[in-house]
Amino acid sequence: MKGIPLTGDFANGGVSFWYRQIGVPDRRAALPGSREYDVAIVGGGYTGLWTAYYLKKAQPDLRIAILEKEFAGFGASGRNGGWLSAEFAGSRKRHAKARGKQAMIDLQHAMFRAVDEVIDVTREEGIDADIHKGGLVHVATNPAQRRRLREELKELRTWGYGEQDLRLMGRDEQRERIQVAGTLEAAYSPHCARIQPAKLAVGLARVVAELGVDIFEGTTVTEIRPRVAGGKASAVTSHGVVSADYVIRATEGFTASIEGQHRQWLPMNSSMIVTEPLPADVWKHIGWEGRELLGDQAHAYIYAQRTADDRIAIGGRGVPYRYGSRTDVRGATQAYTVALLWRMLVKLFPATADARIQHSWCGVLGVPRDWCSTVHLDHATGLGWAGGYVGSGVTTTNLAGRTLRDLVLRRDTELTALPWVGRQVRQWEPEPLRWAGVQVIYALFRAADRHENDRGTNTSLYARLGNLISGR
Repeated sequence: MKGIPLTGDFANGGVSFWYRQIGVPDRRAALPGSREYDVAIVGGGYTGLWTAYYLKKAQPDLRIAILEKEFAGFGASGRNGGWLSAEFAGSRKRHAKARGKQAMIDLQHAMFRAVDEVIDVTREEGIDADIHKGGLVHVATNPAQRRRLREELKELRTWGYGEQDLRLMGRDEQRERIQVAGTLEAAYSPHCARIQPAKLAVGLARVVAELGVDIFEGTTVTEIRPRVAGGKASAVTSHGVVSADYVIRATEGFTASIEGQHRQWLPMNSSMIVTEPLPADVWKHIGWEGRELLGDQAHAYIYAQRTADDRIAIGGRGVPYRYGSRTDVRGATQAYTVALLWRMLVKLFPATADARIQHSWCGVLGVPRDWCSTVHLDHATGLGWAGGYVGSGVTTTNLAGRTLRDLVLRRDTELTALPWVGRQVRQWEPEPLRWAGVQVIYALFRAADRHENDRGTNTSLYARLGNLISGR
């Protein structure tokens, strides 16, 4: 990290800067012993919280428990880049195979509406999460990226994206919105809002608890068991067994820690840095008055936001996977990754060259073998799950929570007819194939970005090979 400007109180690790900003919440009590509920939810992140929220709102007499190893919002929900976005993970063609192309278009439109649903709920429930709906800007900074951006826009027109949902920006508009160095083309979508992730997690947990949901923290679930011979499903914890009519797994990147789930979803690592608050003379060069979310068209892409207190938070993959599906150690980020993100920050915004970095952190997200998110409930076994969001989970968790509500309550609705419901995905390969495969994939993506930055006008063959190996 030599040469990177750091604040005197720079921190590497901890849960995230978002929690450093508001304070880590006091822990709720652990499970006091074996208990019985109507619904038990394993995992206290956005998926678990939204599912409990909508179930309790729909049927207040339901007995619901959330079982969380750390504290509600500890995982990706409290560490992400703050994109309340309508982007959805996975191949549209792959989702369409299940129930037809129109069903996938319906799913995309449901994601558009879910952005506003989250905003509406936070307003109604008094959750202050620094939400600002300024939209999303995607920039292309080399000819290959520009071609890819145009091709993707053309493709999306066939999947339910109208001109009002995503469009190319004129040069004048792009410069007026945000000055990103080297931009050759940019696209804008209104379906995105900035959030402060930890504030949303803490606020949602408060509301859910006030509704009467029991949130047990410091309670590790080691195994989830299906219903047998007319009995109940169960979650085996470090403090007792919780039996319920339905047990919902909402563990995302931590799924591998549960017995029998080691190869279900790959825990992909993502890292972030955040600057100190930037002065007005820096913002004069950058603009960004609309506080849109920012992404690029690179294969090893970045995501960024202008925070409510005028910092830039920027993230990317860094070291994407740890052998054996291990997760991070106290959220610490490798020095190499911090340097990589800082160089990208300065490349995109040269005016930030002297801005000091105040915090870096990382976390894990869940990646299915086919890179497509799923939501599922089996009434016979009493087991359900949602996740595999591949980094696009802030909004998708809300849609998942409402869908699980309808599945648990046995409602046939527009949500339960969406094509991601009930999808079965094969497991990841065993080690060391899993580790080697991910290393090769991201080495190819990084090589593709270097090639395209140097001289490529078309998407690099390295990237095409990486996508082929990954199954994206």
